[in-house]
Amino acid sequence: MAALKKKKKNIKLPSWILHINTSTNNTHITLTDVQWNRVLWGGTWVLGFKWAKQSTPYAAEQLCKSIIQDAKDNLWLKEIGIIAKWLWMWRDGSFKWINDVGWIDIMWIKEATPIQHGWCKRKRRKRN
Repeated sequence: MAALKKKKKNIKLPSWILHINTSTNNTHITLTDVQWNRVLWGGTWVLGFKWAKQSTPYAAEQLCKSIIQDAKDNLWLKEIGIIAKWLWMWRDGSFKWINDVGWIDIMWIKEATPIQHGWCKRKRRKRN
């Protein structure tokens, strides 16, 4: 019986979209094409970070580094657009690494954090 061979997708586009989704507990980074089809993705747990270390800027930087290096080797990554969501400090590590690398052109950066609404409360009635 012959072994099944998987066909490897040979996607080679110059521009991609990098989605950075951070929370207090974890960081997820997804690389998609222009039609938002997911190509590469990962979280900080993939690199072996556990518990509180998953949500550090260093973990986000290392995750971004591994995903972008893989994309450079396999997908001809040259320019990206970035969509960042949620907490500011944790995604700073990713931005720092992308900016320092030098061979990636950042086309645009979009903030996708939802705006809070309906959270203002009226003044409480005084109790006697």
